[in-house]
Amino acid sequence: MNVEEQIEAYIASQPEPKFSEIQVLHELILQVLPTGKLWFTDGKDSEGKVITNPTIGYGSYIIHYANGTTREFFQIGLLANKTGISVHILGIADKTYLPRTYGAKLGKASVTGYCIRFKSVKDINIDVLEEAIRYSKV
Repeated sequence: MNVEEQIEAYIASQPEPKFSEIQVLHELILQVLPTGKLWFTDGKDSEGKVITNPTIGYGSYIIHYANGTTREFFQIGLLANKTGISVHILGIADKTYLPRTYGAKLGKASVTGYCIRFKSVKDINIDVLEEAIRYSKV
Protein backbone atom coordinates (compact mmCIF):
# COMPACT_ATOMS: atom_id res chain seq x y z
CA MET A 1 0.00 0.00 0.00
CA ASN A 2 1.41 3.41 -0.92
CA VAL A 3 1.35 6.44 1.40
CA GLU A 4 -1.83 7.94 -0.07
CA GLU A 5 -3.64 4.60 0.37
CA GLN A 6 -2.36 4.30 3.96
CA ILE A 7 -3.64 7.80 4.73
CA GLU A 8 -7.01 7.08 3.12
CA ALA A 9 -7.34 3.82 5.10
CA TYR A 10 -6.36 5.55 8.35
CA ILE A 11 -8.91 8.32 7.88
CA ALA A 12 -11.60 5.79 6.88
CA SER A 13 -10.89 3.78 10.05
CA GLN A 14 -11.87 6.68 12.29
CA PRO A 15 -15.38 6.65 13.78
CA GLU A 16 -17.59 9.68 13.33
CA PRO A 17 -17.20 12.52 14.12
CA LYS A 18 -13.40 12.06 14.01
CA PHE A 19 -13.62 10.69 10.45
CA SER A 20 -15.19 13.93 9.16
CA GLU A 21 -12.97 16.17 11.24
CA ILE A 22 -9.72 14.44 10.26
CA GLN A 23 -10.86 14.58 6.62
CA VAL A 24 -11.50 18.36 6.87
CA LEU A 25 -8.11 18.94 8.52
CA HIS A 26 -6.34 16.70 5.97
CA GLU A 27 -7.81 18.75 3.13
CA LEU A 28 -6.90 22.02 4.87
CA ILE A 29 -3.28 20.98 5.34
CA LEU A 30 -3.08 19.80 1.72
CA GLN A 31 -4.24 23.28 0.65
CA VAL A 32 -1.57 24.95 2.81
CA LEU A 33 1.21 22.56 1.69
CA PRO A 34 0.02 21.47 -1.79
CA THR A 35 3.42 20.23 -2.94
CA GLY A 36 4.56 18.91 0.43
CA LYS A 37 5.74 15.37 0.83
CA LEU A 38 3.16 13.03 2.39
CA TRP A 39 4.11 10.66 5.18
CA PHE A 40 2.31 8.02 7.20
CA THR A 41 3.63 6.42 10.35
CA ASP A 42 1.69 3.55 11.89
CA GLY A 43 2.94 4.30 15.40
CA LYS A 44 4.90 1.06 15.74
CA ASP A 45 8.60 0.60 16.40
CA SER A 46 10.88 -1.78 14.48
CA GLU A 47 9.66 -4.68 16.64
CA GLY A 48 5.99 -3.96 15.87
CA LYS A 49 5.25 -2.57 19.34
CA VAL A 50 2.81 0.38 19.41
CA ILE A 51 4.68 3.40 20.77
CA THR A 52 2.51 6.27 19.53
CA ASN A 53 -0.67 6.99 17.60
CA PRO A 54 -0.63 6.61 13.81
CA THR A 55 0.20 9.96 12.21
CA ILE A 56 -0.30 11.59 8.83
CA GLY A 57 2.69 13.77 8.00
CA TYR A 58 3.00 16.69 5.58
CA GLY A 59 5.98 18.54 4.19
CA SER A 60 9.51 17.94 5.36
CA TYR A 61 12.34 19.51 7.23
CA ILE A 62 15.80 18.38 8.23
CA ILE A 63 16.49 17.62 11.87
CA HIS A 64 20.07 18.43 12.88
CA TYR A 65 21.39 16.38 15.77
CA ALA A 66 24.17 17.43 18.15
CA ASN A 67 26.39 14.61 16.88
CA GLY A 68 26.37 16.14 13.38
CA THR A 69 23.93 13.72 11.79
CA THR A 70 20.72 14.79 10.08
CA ARG A 71 17.37 13.19 9.37
CA GLU A 72 14.41 14.19 7.22
CA PHE A 73 11.06 14.25 9.03
CA PHE A 74 7.58 15.63 8.45
CA GLN A 75 6.86 19.26 9.24
CA ILE A 76 3.16 18.92 10.15
CA GLY A 77 1.61 15.88 11.82
CA LEU A 78 -2.11 15.11 12.11
CA LEU A 79 -3.42 12.38 14.37
CA ALA A 80 -6.45 11.18 16.26
CA ASN A 81 -5.99 10.34 19.92
CA LYS A 82 -8.24 9.02 22.69
CA THR A 83 -9.54 12.45 23.65
CA GLY A 84 -9.60 14.22 20.29
CA ILE A 85 -7.21 15.40 17.61
CA SER A 86 -3.64 16.68 17.64
CA VAL A 87 -1.79 18.79 15.10
CA HIS A 88 1.98 18.76 15.53
CA ILE A 89 3.97 21.64 14.06
CA LEU A 90 7.60 20.64 14.08
CA GLY A 91 10.81 22.52 13.45
CA ILE A 92 9.97 25.74 15.32
CA ALA A 93 13.07 26.68 17.31
CA ASP A 94 11.26 28.89 19.84
CA LYS A 95 9.15 26.49 21.91
CA THR A 96 7.16 29.40 23.37
CA TYR A 97 6.05 30.67 19.96
CA LEU A 98 2.94 28.52 19.38
CA PRO A 99 1.38 28.94 22.83
CA ARG A 100 2.30 32.64 22.99
CA THR A 101 1.08 33.49 19.49
CA TYR A 102 -1.90 31.19 18.98
CA GLY A 103 -2.86 29.76 22.38
CA ALA A 104 -5.39 32.40 23.42
CA LYS A 105 -6.84 32.77 19.90
CA LEU A 106 -7.40 29.08 19.11
CA GLY A 107 -10.33 28.42 21.42
CA LYS A 108 -10.61 25.25 23.48
CA ALA A 109 -7.19 23.84 22.72
CA SER A 110 -4.08 22.87 24.62
CA VAL A 111 -1.01 24.39 22.97
CA THR A 112 2.57 23.35 23.73
CA GLY A 113 5.86 24.04 21.99
CA TYR A 114 4.92 21.88 19.01
CA CYS A 115 1.43 20.42 19.64
CA ILE A 116 -2.08 21.80 19.30
CA ARG A 117 -4.52 19.40 20.93
CA PHE A 118 -8.32 19.77 20.91
CA LYS A 119 -11.40 17.64 21.39
CA SER A 120 -13.28 18.70 18.26
CA VAL A 121 -12.84 21.04 15.31
CA LYS A 122 -15.98 22.88 16.47
CA ASP A 123 -14.09 23.84 19.67
CA ILE A 124 -11.37 25.79 17.85
CA ASN A 125 -10.98 28.71 15.48
CA ILE A 126 -9.96 26.84 12.33
CA ASP A 127 -8.66 30.05 10.71
CA VAL A 128 -6.17 30.46 13.56
CA LEU A 129 -5.13 26.80 13.22
CA GLU A 130 -4.56 27.41 9.51
CA GLU A 131 -2.48 30.49 10.35
CA ALA A 132 -0.30 28.38 12.67
CA ILE A 133 0.14 25.73 9.97
CA ARG A 134 1.03 28.42 7.43
CA TYR A 135 3.64 29.83 9.85
CA SER A 136 5.37 26.45 9.77
CA LYS A 137 6.28 27.04 6.12
CA VAL A 138 8.48 30.00 7.08
